[in-house]
Amino acid sequence: MNNQEIKTTIDLGDGKAVSLSTGKLAKQADGAIVLTMGDTMLLATVTAKKEVSENKSFLPLSVDYQEKYAATGRFPGGFFKREARPMEHEILISRLVDRALRPMFPDNYYAETQVLISLISADKNTLPDAYAGLAASAALSVSDIPFNGPISEVRVGRINDTFIINPSISQLTEVDIDIIVAGTKDNIVMVEGEMQEISEKELLEAIRFGHEAIKVQCQAQADLAAKIEKAKTKREYPPLDEDHELEERIRKELYDKIYAVAKKAIKNKNERKDAFNEIKETFIESFTEEELSEKQNLIEKYFDVLHKEAIRALVLDTNIRLDGRKPAEIRSIWTEVNFLPAAHGSAIFTRGETQSLTTVTLGTKLDEQIVDGAVVEGTSKFMLHYNFPPFCTGEVKMMRFTSRREIGHGNLALRALKPVMPDEQENPYTIRVVSDILESNGSSSMATVCAGTMALMDAGVKISKPVSGIAMGLIADPGSKKYAILSDILGDEDALGDMDFKITGTADGITACQMDIKIEGLSYELMEKALEQAKKGRLHILQEMCKSLSKPREDFKSFVPRIVKLTVPKEFIGAIIGPGGKVIQEMQKESGSTIVVEEVGEYGVVDIVSENKASIDWVVEKIKGITTVPEIGETYKGTIKSIVAFGMFIEILPGKEGLLHISEIEWRRLNTVEDSGLKVGDEIEVKLLDVDNKTGKLKLSRKALLPRPKRR
Repeated sequence: MNNQEIKTTIDLGDGKAVSLSTGKLAKQADGAIVLTMGDTMLLATVTAKKEVSENKSFLPLSVDYQEKYAATGRFPGGFFKREARPMEHEILISRLVDRALRPMFPDNYYAETQVLISLISADKNTLPDAYAGLAASAALSVSDIPFNGPISEVRVGRINDTFIINPSISQLTEVDIDIIVAGTKDNIVMVEGEMQEISEKELLEAIRFGHEAIKVQCQAQADLAAKIEKAKTKREYPPLDEDHELEERIRKELYDKIYAVAKKAIKNKNERKDAFNEIKETFIESFTEEELSEKQNLIEKYFDVLHKEAIRALVLDTNIRLDGRKPAEIRSIWTEVNFLPAAHGSAIFTRGETQSLTTVTLGTKLDEQIVDGAVVEGTSKFMLHYNFPPFCTGEVKMMRFTSRREIGHGNLALRALKPVMPDEQENPYTIRVVSDILESNGSSSMATVCAGTMALMDAGVKISKPVSGIAMGLIADPGSKKYAILSDILGDEDALGDMDFKITGTADGITACQMDIKIEGLSYELMEKALEQAKKGRLHILQEMCKSLSKPREDFKSFVPRIVKLTVPKEFIGAIIGPGGKVIQEMQKESGSTIVVEEVGEYGVVDIVSENKASIDWVVEKIKGITTVPEIGETYKGTIKSIVAFGMFIEILPGKEGLLHISEIEWRRLNTVEDSGLKVGDEIEVKLLDVDNKTGKLKLSRKALLPRPKRR
């Protein structure tokens, strides 16, 4: 059996190197690569059908990234002890790779293609997402599948003004820029990430730095592919059916009509769609049913191409867009906060025909999101969920699982808001933000950022600054060198444009971005202009938002549970909880509060949660009593817990009892304890006389606090 391994190595700098090898594993796949970086290993495979399904008008590409728990010597959590549905971070990595690969296939390639990337070994200080795109592209490069790559992806971090390629997990705690950049040897394809209020210039510098590393990685893939005989001749597919006579007829009869409708500047999306459809339907009526059975799909295809061409020409010719706006013009905005009276925080953000109703819910430590990945484990106190129901676009669709798009858009909005969230000292709450998109015509993820900011401020969450977001587009004609940078793009402009660039930030800088470029050769100069135009639009949107609410409310709403956080020495955790949880359960029952205790380093952190301030105060006093160390000579107000022949036991602090000997009850001599007239449950003041160094037993006196009788 031939197990000849062919390998290449890429120097990443800082003593790090990545190796790509093929020929040893998964040889029945059309292409397979094992990527190794230290102890981290990824297996990427690609397969494609050898025939094209009929009537395909899109690339049926699927990209899936999966982490094997055995890679870090762990069992999957939950009831089923096996890898099952992908976790959110796996879906996000899959999307990063998909968005970089998809533009790289030939325009006429429609064969069903599957890319699978598996994490098979992992160093817990290495994030694999920065290497998944490289592994997938290398697998395509060594296959015979048509591919206009290679591409690669790198993470760019910045620590103390120094850029780093693929920083480690420990280094990521220090960065102020964290972005994934994807590109070919010549062009940037995709950018996504978060940052701490940086300038547009700094973002471009980070992208440039990442591209230099990408160039080296693309060349390494090309060198590896050159050694693989199979990769030298790419697979050929029969050409798709075409009818150039029909194509020319559609162009001749319909181009001017499409252009004229586009020029009318119809603002309503559905009215505009109906007007374009009427042109197409009228044309279709000129064919017999028999002709349509053969030509329907081609008519749809040629019409869509012409529709895109006419609208792009309109913008470049007239500088006027589909809805009548100028390139840098933002749609009308209206906002409202506290729309939902029973929610902890709520806001509506409406821009044109895009609308988000967003809520904020404040919870306790018990509501934290558990993160249980093969590499990354822990909890998250800040969640943002984005929902895109079918009615928001006037459609009827089955409601199934949360889509990859919803997860991706929610993550982008979360990245945008995360840099302005208060730290744990200022915010004891677990926070969940939910954006429900009620209308959509472009850039609903940016509407989520704006509505999320306002809902957080409405809830009284002390964010440092409000954040707004804008989606930018581009229409460019390389031949004439004409271009138009479009602010606040419509859904139609996203589909027919050459770039989708989402930017979020405060008045002082960028907090997140997501960019997908659909054309080759987009210059940094053009990107810089797009960023400057985006900044102006972002600040305008921020100004409109602040008309409803410009800063967080001074206090939470009256019905929001209050949380008081106490820090106690670690040795008192057991006393607060009690045997079998008895003490903490009794405190919760008596006060109506929720009490959460967690060990953090050398301390115990206690969260007391209640809508009733008096109940919180009661618990605070109880816990302070438990954690207070009794001091000799101090006076305590205690409760008689039990009476014995030689005295009584007094609880002077929660969980701390001492002996009041019969001789220390009062100055007169008592024959029995009962002669004192005291009984179980009575509260009396006592003085702590001594603490036994060995046993810790407390010796109490009541008579020391009573006036000594005069001798007769």
